Amino acid sequence: MTRIPSPDTPPRPGLRSWTLGDYPWQAIPPVSGARYRVIIDNDFSGDPDDLFQLVHHLLSPNVDIRAVVASHLSPGDPFDPSPASAQNADAVARDVFARMGLASHEVIARGANDRLVDRQTPQASAAAAAIVAEAMRDADTPLLYLAGGGLTDLASALLIEPRIADRMTLVWIGGNEHDDLASPPPEAMPIEYNLLIDVTAAQVVFNDSTLPIWQVPRNMYRQCLVSEAELRLRVANQGALGRYLYDELAEVQRRAAGQGRGPGETYALGDSPLVLVSALQSLFEADSSSSLHVTMPTPELREDGSYAPRPDARPLRVFTWLDTRLMFEDMFLKLAEFVAWSERRHDGH
Repeated sequence: MTRIPSPDTPPRPGLRSWTLGDYPWQAIPPVSGARYRVIIDNDFSGDPDDLFQLVHHLLSPNVDIRAVVASHLSPGDPFDPSPASAQNADAVARDVFARMGLASHEVIARGANDRLVDRQTPQASAAAAAIVAEAMRDADTPLLYLAGGGLTDLASALLIEPRIADRMTLVWIGGNEHDDLASPPPEAMPIEYNLLIDVTAAQVVFNDSTLPIWQVPRNMYRQCLVSEAELRLRVANQGALGRYLYDELAEVQRRAAGQGRGPGETYALGDSPLVLVSALQSLFEADSSSSLHVTMPTPELREDGSYAPRPDARPLRVFTWLDTRLMFEDMFLKLAEFVAWSERRHDGH
């Protein structure tokens, strides 16, 4: 659904340029350093909630963004039915960087356009190679893999180099509800949307690896609602960048209304918990302490998206409540602060 930029889109003059690791729009500079290295993985040509997550992460100094993986959607997905959805996601991510004046395009890595064919064969891609390289690199800060879509490229990296499972933690927006924690929503898809993108890849991650997982399942990311009033008054009026973000959501609303499913006065920015649990942790006894989770044995993931108990399971963190106030207020303020700086002419006007 996110509109794919044309290859001949003209440059956007007048924006101030910057690079990752610099935060010149902050009048009071942040304390130097980052708590985590992160790899961001999302299907940027799909639901535009991932655009909000990407922008929010790029404006957050507490994470060191090592790669941005542009991943694919399910075949024929209504958001982007193209067989080249990862290629389109790559173009969208680069467009977002350009809209922000961000010069660090080298961190964007294109994923595979197709699912895994089985649980033994990786899909080779620039993204899979970048994941392995970063995970195997010696560094003092821990690595979080922040995924808001399918898990093809992560699973491929695990199949290429299984040792990376011991060198990072996955934070995943996806998966069905756990029976003892929540019920599916009305008329729910039998297999949750992000899981459906590549069930086989998710089985590689859950069933065949030792990778630690923090999961934000469907019942939790559906709670990440912003109102139409918030979007109008705190996003759409924040310069060209804010209007772009708003317009991408508005296009989804218009299409949904045309299909008899709207309009609605809320939108779920369901990928934003990736920012909450990585960049917005507590200073002392560092953790996503304003949110709640339970620790349970990692289940076996079945073909139909359901879970089955397994012996000797490793721990799984499942979030059961998210601090949406902190998450969205931080996003609104960072967006306003950044736009005030980026669209101000060099003569100060």
